[in-house]
Amino acid sequence: MSLKKLGLAALLSIAALPALAQTQTIRIGATPGPHAQILEAVKPIAAKKGLDLKIVEFSDYVVPNTALAGGDIEANSFQNQPYLDNQVADRGFKIESVALTVNFPIGIYSKKHKSLDALPNGATISIPNDPTNGGRALLLLQDKGLIKLKDNVGFKPTPIDITDNPKKIKFVEIEAAQGPRVLEDVDASVINTNYATAGGLDPVKDPIARENPKGPYVNLIAVRSEDKNKPWVKALVESYHTPEVKQFIEEKFKGSVLTSW
Repeated sequence: MSLKKLGLAALLSIAALPALAQTQTIRIGATPGPHAQILEAVKPIAAKKGLDLKIVEFSDYVVPNTALAGGDIEANSFQNQPYLDNQVADRGFKIESVALTVNFPIGIYSKKHKSLDALPNGATISIPNDPTNGGRALLLLQDKGLIKLKDNVGFKPTPIDITDNPKKIKFVEIEAAQGPRVLEDVDASVINTNYATAGGLDPVKDPIARENPKGPYVNLIAVRSEDKNKPWVKALVESYHTPEVKQFIEEKFKGSVLTSW
């Protein structure tokens, strides 16, 4: 074959490659700690599929969906379905889940008491102030027998839904990220795993009580609804759902983060 024909054949073969063979930059939002660390493990796998992942860290739970809906990022990985449903209902975001990722059983932590039974009457417990995680905290406290909530309260109870509080617990509602920082000031704090890890806590050994890992609180990857069927979304999900990423999670987090695929 002549050099001219060889060059033409090479051009035709490049043109025939799928779009993702041309590297595509995907900005994906995550909260600091495990979510961002897992995405770092996904990054080299995604690169082989033509994706250049740019991990953008957000320090709270509100901005990542605002940034996604506004086009500042292409995807995010930090939230569970009840939280996403609440954000979509409240803010009208046109974003949705495209894959399940991991579960972080939420825990009750204390620097002052070694068990739930040791909590005194009138104890103060901090819980996240967003509806989904605050509700999750109260459902955990009910499951552990500290309070009772109204029947059929759903996933977003608030302290006004408490019908029985035998220890007269006082609830302090704070931003979820502040949970580790207030431990010295409260009797106990209900803290999401990613913020516990970022605050130097061990989510397996340190909680005085821990959520059952089964349930609706599995985390997910979200994208704008208009993007959900694009090839890069499929490539991103396939990159996350790999044995290499599963092994990384098991070895890195040793049971504090559970895979859900």
